[in-house]
This record gives sequence, C-alpha cells and structure tokens, in this order.
Amino acid sequence: MQHMSDIRKIDPSKGTHLPDGTPNDNDRVEIGPTQLAFSEWEAAGLVLPNLANMREYRWKRLTQHIVDRDYGGVLIFDPLNIRYATDTTNMQLWNTHNPFRAVLICADGYMVIWDYKNAPFLADFNPLVRENRSGASMFYFTNGDKIEEGAESFVGQVKELMDAHARSNKRLAVDKIVISGLRALERAGFEVMEGEEVTEKARSVKGFDEILGLRCAQHACETACAEMEKATREGVPSGNMSEDDIWSVLHKENIRRGGEWIETRLLASGPRTNPWFQECGPRLVQNNEIVAFDTDLIGSYGFCVDISRTWWVGDEAPRPDMVEAMKHGHEHIMTNMSLLAPGVSFNDLVHKGHHLDDKYQRLKYGCKMHGVGLCDEWPLIAYPDQQVPGAFDYELEPGMVLCVEALVSSEKGDFSIKLEDQVLITEDGYENLTSYPFDERLMG
Repeated sequence: MQHMSDIRKIDPSKGTHLPDGTPNDNDRVEIGPTQLAFSEWEAAGLVLPNLANMREYRWKRLTQHIVDRDYGGVLIFDPLNIRYATDTTNMQLWNTHNPFRAVLICADGYMVIWDYKNAPFLADFNPLVRENRSGASMFYFTNGDKIEEGAESFVGQVKELMDAHARSNKRLAVDKIVISGLRALERAGFEVMEGEEVTEKARSVKGFDEILGLRCAQHACETACAEMEKATREGVPSGNMSEDDIWSVLHKENIRRGGEWIETRLLASGPRTNPWFQECGPRLVQNNEIVAFDTDLIGSYGFCVDISRTWWVGDEAPRPDMVEAMKHGHEHIMTNMSLLAPGVSFNDLVHKGHHLDDKYQRLKYGCKMHGVGLCDEWPLIAYPDQQVPGAFDYELEPGMVLCVEALVSSEKGDFSIKLEDQVLITEDGYENLTSYPFDERLMG
C-alpha cells in the first residue's frame, strides 16, 4: 500500500531534500546518514550541516593553501584527503593499500578525480569535481613489471592538466605517491613539494558546516557507545561475553547510523589493559574487571569521533588504586583542556598543565593532545620529554578540534585507565564536544 513517491525516498516524511541539503533519494549513489540518525538528531535538537556549503568551504580552503604557497597544484592519493577535497568515497580501506584513486586541484581551483575505471559516476553529485578520469593505479599489483609505463601514462595526464591550469608553474605538492609515480613526475619536470603539509594545515580549521557535522557524528558515536556499555553491563556477568563481542556492538551501532568504519581495535579488559595498545580479542571479560576503549571511529559524514572511556563492570567496588588512577586521569584531561584558547602556542600546551605522577610516566600516552577531523590530524601536542623542537611552532586557531588524552598506567600494573575528550576551539576559548559520562564508581 506504499506510494511509489515514498519508496523512492530515504525518508518518506521529508520532501525532495533531506535536512542536510542532499537529495531525498533512496537509490542515490552518495552515501550518508540513515533515517535512524536523522531521527535521533532531530530529537536532540541538532542543526544539520549543509553539505554543499561544506564541500565548497573545503575546496576553497585547499585552493587558497595552494595559492599561498605559490604552487601550481596539489596531487593527492590519501583516501581521507580525497574525501576532504571531493566528499566522495570508493572502497576507502582497500584504497589505503591499493592507491587507485587520485585528485588534482590546480591553483585556479580546477579539480579532477581519477577513479576506478568501472565507476566513473561516483563523483557526479559534486559539481566542484570538473572531470572524472581513470588510470591512477601505479602500484605493483595492477601493473606488475610494467609499473613504469603505468606511471608515465598517469603523469602524462597530470602534465596536460597542469599545462592548462597552472601554466609554467611546475611546483606540485604531492601527499602520498608510489616510487614509480614520484620518479615519473620528476622526469616530467615537476618540482615535487610536501603535499601533506598543505592538506593537514587546510583540514585543521573546520568551517561552520563541518562543525555542525562533527556535532552530529559525536551524538551518533556517543549513542553507539551507550549501546555498547548497556550490552557490556548486561552480558559480562553471565561469563560468556568476549572483548570482541563488546566491540562488535560499537561497529554495528556506528553502521546503523551511517557511520563508516573504526580505525583500530583498541578495547581491552582486565589485565590486558596494561600495557595499553593490546587489541581486542576472544578473551572472556570477567565480572568485576575494568573495560577500557578508544573509539577511533569514522562516523556520520565521514567525521572521526575519537573518545576514550574506562568502565568498571561488576557488583563489587573497584580497588582504591583504580579509583585513584581514574581521578588522576580525569584531572589530567580537564586541567589540560582548560589551557585551550585561540592564540595559545602549541609549545605552551606541551610544557604547561597537569603533570602525571612519576609512577605513570613510563607508560603514558604517545601525546597529550592531537587534532581530529576526518581522522587523527595535525597537530600533535607531545609531552615535554617527547617533544621535537621546531616541529610544531604554531598557535591554536578558532575552528580547530583537539582530542585531549590521558593514559594512566603503572609499570607492571594489572590495569590501565584510558580517557579522552574531543574539544572545539572557539573564538574565546573552547567547547567540550564530548558529553559521555565518566564511570561513577571509578570516579569514587
């Protein structure tokens, strides 16, 4: 009894377009949030991003960074940089180790994508992509012993485009490229510049609609975390719930809301939390143990939500040393977060703030803070003993988003506390985007 006009819509309750400005077409190529996500965001009173505006902001920002450096263009292969430039997706994880996609943005803003030859339609929804080509596969799997010929063919296309849109400017920034491609560019007369510096700086400051999208992704991730926590607290006492069982809930709930993937497997329980960075596995979680995780989640609209929490699961009280470590970790991230404001130097963030107790120093996390957007991004704020002088001589700007970290873990201990919040730099300070609660029993 359904009307055809409803069947053809992602959300039959809406008109021709969804609240994010995209077509309400149930059969569209473009991926995006689900009805579940839209309904939860509406109930939460969230304002959705306008994706056309977001895409234009990113395109203009990349183009301006090219012009500011007097480059002729930037050639990108990293799937996350391609997502940033075009907002298109195509087998992104496979593409990370088989680089078959590429995007060239010239100094005049002309943007071309090279995609899989059988999928020339995936960028059609974005008018900022002026051409769709194929032939960027220069890796050994597809070219075998003719890899040099494949590289020469691709670089010939790049030269044609650069001659038309960059004229005599042969300064070409490149983010990641296979060796044969690099050599072919140099033989063609290009001066190859550091492309990651361009893309990381461009991505570091989020526009208005990106921030709206991040808020939506954050809400979806935290909702998924709540489902994971519920499953954990209900399932662990039965004695047959593994770490993988718990982690699978986050994957499922992320996908249900239009999220995309999770970059790591950082969930551990009991003694496997120390040392940190053991990936989740088949271990059955025992009653009255710690469960700690780091989401590293690529969620709605492709935004990364990178938060960490540690739970005490069981009917007994956690040990006093666990409560002490939890409070210490909470104080660490909240004190360091209080330093955040526009104009604050990265160097000040390194050397000021909360100091972890000596017993937690050796196993502390790899950084105090790091940028985040479509994934973990520039900058990295190191601890004083890990700082590389001159590597990050910059200041915070409004629109940057940072993850503030704490790993409280004593050497030869039998547990760790992992905490992390995601924070937006505002015009006059900061806003903590993370609202997920800290475990009350571990907080004492």
